[in-house]
Amino acid sequence: MKTIRWGIIGCGDVTEVKSGPGFQKAQGSQLVAVMRRNAVLAKDYAQRHGVPKWYADADALIHDPEVDAVYIATPPSSHREYTLAVAQAGKPAYVEKPMALNAVECQEMVAACRAGGTPLFVAYYRRALPRFLKAKELVTGGAIGELRFVEIYLTQPLQVHPPDQLPWRLRPEIAGGGLFMDLASHTLDFLDFVLGSVSRARGFARNQAGAYRAEDIVSAAFEFKSGVQAVGTWCFSSFETADRLTFIGSGGKVRLSMFSNEPVQLETPGGVEVFDVPNPPHVQQPLIQQVVNELLGIGSCVSTGESASRTNWVMDQILREKTSG
Repeated sequence: MKTIRWGIIGCGDVTEVKSGPGFQKAQGSQLVAVMRRNAVLAKDYAQRHGVPKWYADADALIHDPEVDAVYIATPPSSHREYTLAVAQAGKPAYVEKPMALNAVECQEMVAACRAGGTPLFVAYYRRALPRFLKAKELVTGGAIGELRFVEIYLTQPLQVHPPDQLPWRLRPEIAGGGLFMDLASHTLDFLDFVLGSVSRARGFARNQAGAYRAEDIVSAAFEFKSGVQAVGTWCFSSFETADRLTFIGSGGKVRLSMFSNEPVQLETPGGVEVFDVPNPPHVQQPLIQQVVNELLGIGSCVSTGESASRTNWVMDQILREKTSG
């Protein structure tokens, strides 16, 4: 079996446990190079993770003949730039989520990879995690009858930072918005995976607490092409931490958490059934294995540039009439 040799652009926190080791542990996969603009940090990451090469220049990594495919793990503002460069080099790209700042950039990335004849994958790894696959099985397999609607509820206490020390996730010019873009994208993509594409969406976004420029509350309603409807509230200045995704059908409901390891619950008139399905140590590894398998011609990956573009489109629709307090 051929081995897919990977390079990583942007070896930050997400690559330490969630993703980076997955490229080393997936079958038919090898991590051979990493890049970070800070050469000291790039070298440190390579030494700690046993990676043979490190770079401080992205183009050098992209054009390394020993790198077959590139994982782009930088903030969203640079995803388009790096994806186009990787496509021009004729190499597959695996891009962190959200895929880009907006759906227009996503379409440009898809078009560039299509023109270059190279695959484009996006790191919506819940599509491959056993716990989420169990929830999908219950919803689509008839355990709750005919699905009627979906409720999303995510709240967190306010993050307060000095204005000159805002994390990139709270800076719209880098993240595309606030925490909604970072966190809601996971939920919206999973719903796309379970229920198919959204036909229309409408939302309201506002900055209520005034701690930073990005929106800190978003409410939305949307409808899938199937006719299933959904409502969601994402609040990042609440007194509590809460995380619930609920599918309600004609004969029961399925509830799970998007960002914790709480068990999946199935509730029907006959009672409550709990499915405790733990996550693997490196949560991106199952999806990375799908990517590797597709590149080796022995499988396919469920998270592509096309599917991820739909998630960005939904977020664009929800934030279209964004206001700030």
